[in-house]
Amino acid sequence: MVRTSTPEDWRVYYQRTGDRPPRETLLETLAKFEAEDAVGRAVDLGCGGGRDTVEMLRRGWSVLAIDAQASAIQTLLARPELTEFGARPDTEVARFEAARWAETDLVNSSFALPLCPKADFLSMWQRIFDSLRPGGRFAGQLYGVRDQWFSDPSNSHFTDAEIEALLTAYEVELCREEETDSVTPRGTEKHWHIYHIIARKPDAT
Repeated sequence: MVRTSTPEDWRVYYQRTGDRPPRETLLETLAKFEAEDAVGRAVDLGCGGGRDTVEMLRRGWSVLAIDAQASAIQTLLARPELTEFGARPDTEVARFEAARWAETDLVNSSFALPLCPKADFLSMWQRIFDSLRPGGRFAGQLYGVRDQWFSDPSNSHFTDAEIEALLTAYEVELCREEETDSVTPRGTEKHWHIYHIIARKPDAT
């Protein structure tokens, strides 16, 4: 099964999710940086309508927001919070496999990385690690093999062993597995198999 989404589908998705709070993995990650009295540069990879980007800007981070959909960037830049904070993100319209960014302290990708085809995933995952400064973090989600969209070749899904291998180079601060049935923002029922991840790049030795 291959799922296709039109620009209108994405516009409706951003509209339905725009008022939702930032993802918990991002909030936990920002709390860890705040405990270290640290703030810096972030990449929001697959930023969508910007609910996570806005939260990072609110806390004083510089943010590069990247999404494959131009409508996502348009939605983000139209958010009224940007005027309130007096801060705006840098933006880029690019697919995962084409996205490039400079050295950073945080790569956040909330429910976006599973949309990267598996053929492109490993090189993109290595790019994330290489871009992080020592002590930098990745925050986001990956999908497991019991997820309902497993048969879609445009997505990436991983076994427990594969997840463990992906995180070998990191200090894993959170890896919580979740399986649940719910309705997507587009109104369709779905069985989810998700790994919620916060991973820290070790300090240089």
